[in-house]
Amino acid sequence: MVRVFEPPVYCYHEIVHNRHVVDQFRAQGVVFVDDVDDVPDGAPLMLSAHGSAPQVVVAARGRNRTVVDAVCPLVTKVHHELKVRAGKGYTVLYVGHEGHEEAVGTMAVAPDSVRMVRTVAEVDDVAEGIPADSPVALLAQTTLSHDEWSEIMARAQERFPDLWMPNRSDLCFATTNRQAALKAIAGRADAVVVIGSFNSSNTRALEKVARAWGCERVVRVNDAAELPDDLSGTVGVTAGASAPDELVDAVVARLAPTGGVEEVHVTDEDEYFPPPPELRDLLRGLAAALCLGLTAPPPAEVPSAPGPDAAGTGLSGDRHVSAADVLARLAG
Repeated sequence: MVRVFEPPVYCYHEIVHNRHVVDQFRAQGVVFVDDVDDVPDGAPLMLSAHGSAPQVVVAARGRNRTVVDAVCPLVTKVHHELKVRAGKGYTVLYVGHEGHEEAVGTMAVAPDSVRMVRTVAEVDDVAEGIPADSPVALLAQTTLSHDEWSEIMARAQERFPDLWMPNRSDLCFATTNRQAALKAIAGRADAVVVIGSFNSSNTRALEKVARAWGCERVVRVNDAAELPDDLSGTVGVTAGASAPDELVDAVVARLAPTGGVEEVHVTDEDEYFPPPPELRDLLRGLAAALCLGLTAPPPAEVPSAPGPDAAGTGLSGDRHVSAADVLARLAG
């Protein structure tokens, strides 16, 4: 969007919860707002990955704005599950963190049918107010700690024997895979460094996992400059899901391990999420306009080969290009 539109490009809430990523976008002319009414008429607007309340999406699309909804597909899945269950008369227990953008947007899908639970005790409290014959469903914020979710899920299943849950977990694979990898190293480490911002739910979950799995010293840093000087022995390094690769590389370089670096491999991730449909439509239209200006036939689809496209956006062949590569290209 910053290549297609003249600045400023607006974004509702931080696009992801990572200070460095947000600062990179600000340097490219992105303005982050917490109210879509602060976005001028006709301005380009992106909605954040955490998902937005339905009324926010409707308001965003008003006033002749060009809107790209960058909500994570995994969050969209939870929104859909809540809408369907609420429509069938279920009381939906939602495990999440109060005030988090994802939780706020999700609960707004069916506010009269959903109840937030944050602890095992709160499951018991909510259960007291639900009739015995009322159908109950359980959903979750995607960035929770798996251990935190498991405890609450087990209690909910005890209290509601006919509890409905989705066939596929609501928890994000990017966060659960990181937690699994951290569990494999936390007990071996004298200290664990977690790279990520304080407002990142999945980053804070990593801090909890490291302590729960045997590491007495856990340090969260935004970047290498915040590393303490007294780290010694075996140091584990992990990062929140929205921390760019360059931050991890810089932290490892700053630690300058004398005994080398062991990369602990847990799983391969091959999930693919295409760019938002509104953005692909914008690129198709722009590519067609450029081709017409050059008297060339417009392409039927957005080009699929790796490398820059006709608009210079760098988003064609997106299956082959990592987010870290795109950020580096923009910064350059």
